[in-house]
Amino acid sequence: MKISVIGTGYVGLTTGVCFAEIGHTVLCVDNDKAKIALLKKNKVPIYEPGLEVILKKNVQNKRLSFSTDIKEAVKKSEVIFISVGTPPREDGSADLSYIENVASEIAKNMDGYKLIVDKSTVPVETGEKVELTIKRNLKKNIPFDVASNPEFLREGSAVYDTFNPDRVVIGVSSKKAEDILREIYKPLKTKILVTDIKSAEIIKHASNSFLATKISFINAVANICERCGADVEKVAEGMGLDKRIGSAFLNAGLGFGGFCFPKDLEAFLWISEKLGYQFDLLKNVREINEYQKHIFVKKIEDALWVIKGKTIGILGLAFKPNTDDMRFAPSIDIIKTLQNEGAKIKAFDPKATEKAKEVLKNVAYCKNPYQVAKDADCLAILTEWDEVKNIDLKKIKKLLKHPIIIDGRNIFNPKEMAKLGFVYKSMGR
Repeated sequence: MKISVIGTGYVGLTTGVCFAEIGHTVLCVDNDKAKIALLKKNKVPIYEPGLEVILKKNVQNKRLSFSTDIKEAVKKSEVIFISVGTPPREDGSADLSYIENVASEIAKNMDGYKLIVDKSTVPVETGEKVELTIKRNLKKNIPFDVASNPEFLREGSAVYDTFNPDRVVIGVSSKKAEDILREIYKPLKTKILVTDIKSAEIIKHASNSFLATKISFINAVANICERCGADVEKVAEGMGLDKRIGSAFLNAGLGFGGFCFPKDLEAFLWISEKLGYQFDLLKNVREINEYQKHIFVKKIEDALWVIKGKTIGILGLAFKPNTDDMRFAPSIDIIKTLQNEGAKIKAFDPKATEKAKEVLKNVAYCKNPYQVAKDADCLAILTEWDEVKNIDLKKIKKLLKHPIIIDGRNIFNPKEMAKLGFVYKSMGR
């Protein structure tokens, strides 16, 4: 099918490239001229494993192209996916101005039936607003449909997730829209859940809010375990073996970051309050998540006694491994807190250094973990990269001023670390 994807962020670009890979002809559009110029050179502006390879392949096969022109996208496609940003506003609500602008431009350039699909994460009732916007800006009485098709991609494994989804959710109001979306996703051979548009919109926010709740729950349990001498990893294992609970997202640590969970949690809270319901559970989820960073800094303070004037090495800056995304990364608040207390910071991340430089100043960025460790008073692990998991601990110990490691991701075994002579503090163990 002929598809256009408006917006080439993490979701839009991955979606467009993967649609081309399964056989569709795709035009990806963005108003960022520099980004489109980069994509036309087969360069990917984000780090996402496997994405650049299939991008190059499908450009070569003439199934994938890039443009800055929405008019071109509308003229060339029957199906248009809106995948622009919906950043959070100060009150927690989503800024939908980009969605509105794109919907207006689509309407002004329509010359025949179009299916307009919200791929961006949007609050419930957005579909109605998109439909109204298109009707207001249509020059003629042209038929169209609006649908919701939320994404469930994990940064760092977004390509795999696109080709191997647990389910595809499509919210539609017509049989024609349903048939078109079924045809698009037919090559994936997965469960397609068809709902009304509002239910599809809520599924996305409810899913991410539930996963965030699961993370905060195990972190709260970790704090109980630490106070009584239990091991949260064994507790999580015991819980996860119950099929009703499952083991996913039961890893105690610094809490969730990235753009999706914090933003979607805030948006779902805002939506709930707007509709007259106080979703207090989600407020607690947010508070627990913030508290984890405080606990981690306190562990560093306890180990060093005085932070002022100390050099602290940071291993990992991105909010999770296999991505360069720094949005809402726990490292930002933790490093800024340590700097405010007078610490000098050295840091290493395999992929996120350049993006980290935009938000974290006065940091000595290093090329590897060993440069970070050299003459540092302690090491703090913030992201569970393989490059961190596989460090030579004996070499690290020799380089450190003091053999202190504060591990926010529970990478190492406490007993083995004690045998090696480290002062080792982790989360909930």
